[in-house]
Amino acid sequence: MQFKGHVYLFGNDVNTDEIVAARYLNTTDPAILASKLMEDIRPGFAQGLEKGGIMVAGVNFGCGSSREHAPIAIKAAGVSCVVAESFARIFFRNAINIGLPIVECAGISSKVKEGDTIDVDLASGTLILPSGERISVSPFPPFMEKIVKEGGWLAYLKAQYGFSGNAE
Repeated sequence: MQFKGHVYLFGNDVNTDEIVAARYLNTTDPAILASKLMEDIRPGFAQGLEKGGIMVAGVNFGCGSSREHAPIAIKAAGVSCVVAESFARIFFRNAINIGLPIVECAGISSKVKEGDTIDVDLASGTLILPSGERISVSPFPPFMEKIVKEGGWLAYLKAQYGFSGNAE
């Protein structure tokens, strides 16, 4: 899995209420959630987001409430990948469960600036900065790569095991 996109830079401790404000949690419609992405900390962000862009952040991205709305909004808005110095554990798992590629990369927020273009190769564990510098990141384990490639945990179960999700 490879991604190339413009950087949208955020700081440390971006919480799920900042990703999608709690007042929008009365819907699970991905399009509506996407339109509200980062609305309170960067008004108009979702409308100005270039599809395929890469969100880059400092430490503890996705902290706060354990809601899937946050990674759903990011994915539905067209973000190809999120790179952060670290992720809140529940956000990390929710992102994988809904098929949003995420990568931990120590020090990344000080190595890029808003608008830079970076390359991320999850299979080889390589991140390429605008300067051409290559940074090694932990590659996705094969099972996680399969989950993300399928579009999330439920899609993976359906594809691998014929799981329909219906109790019969």
